[in-house]
Order: sequence, then structure tokens, then C-alpha cells
Amino acid sequence: MKRYAYAWITLGFFLISIAGHWIFGWYSFVAEAREHHTAPEVSAYLMEMGRDTFENWQSEFLQLLWQVVGLAYFLYVGSPASKENDDRLEAKIDELIRLSGAENADALIDQIDRRYLRTHGHAKPHGHGEAARSPGT
Repeated sequence: MKRYAYAWITLGFFLISIAGHWIFGWYSFVAEAREHHTAPEVSAYLMEMGRDTFENWQSEFLQLLWQVVGLAYFLYVGSPASKENDDRLEAKIDELIRLSGAENADALIDQIDRRYLRTHGHAKPHGHGEAARSPGT
């Protein structure tokens, strides 16, 4: 439960906000029906609120979802924009290890790359393979 606290809190906010949206929408729908001297119909209300809800999702939620998840995904897979500085920094560190480590520098760099699942400047998903074990094993 603690491990997924952010997800639970977000789900709680979502449920409270969607319930509030639909409850207050019902009161507004009933008031509008009274102004027109008609009886409020649940089917008409469901259609209107469904339309409004999906309209909000398209304009706000999906846009934000794409911005957050899309950017995180492209940073994770190593788009050219995200790995530019990482590759430069890694190359500098590799050269420093080679300068200070002399004969076993390449073996040390290979060992570090295996430990952190790096191959050809790209990281593999963490939690798989050797990096999932502690460094001393």
C-alpha cells in the first residue's frame, strides 16, 4: 500500500473529482430542465455528461498524459535529445578511467557497463539481468 501511495492518492483525487463533476452536473441539468418546464431525463443527462467528460479528457487529461508519459518514454529509450549529454559525460569518464587505470581500464569499463546494463551508449531496463543483483554478487 505504501509503495503505491502516489497512485492511490491520485486515484482518490480522480474518483472524488469525477463524482463531484457528475453530481453537480446533475443538479445543473435538473435546474436547466426546470427553467424549460420539462422533466429531467436520466438518459439525456447521461449523454450530456458523457460528452462533457470525454471532451474534458481529450483536452486536458490525454494532453497531459502524452506530455508526461511520452516525454518520460522517449527519455527512457534514449532519444537523440535525451542521450546527448549522457553519451558525452560517459565518454569523458571512460577516458579518465583509461588514463588512470592503464592495463585493466577496458575490463573495468566493461564490468561497469554490465553492472548498469549499458551497451553502446544505451541503458537497458533496470531490474533485469546482472544489475538486479547487488554489486558484490
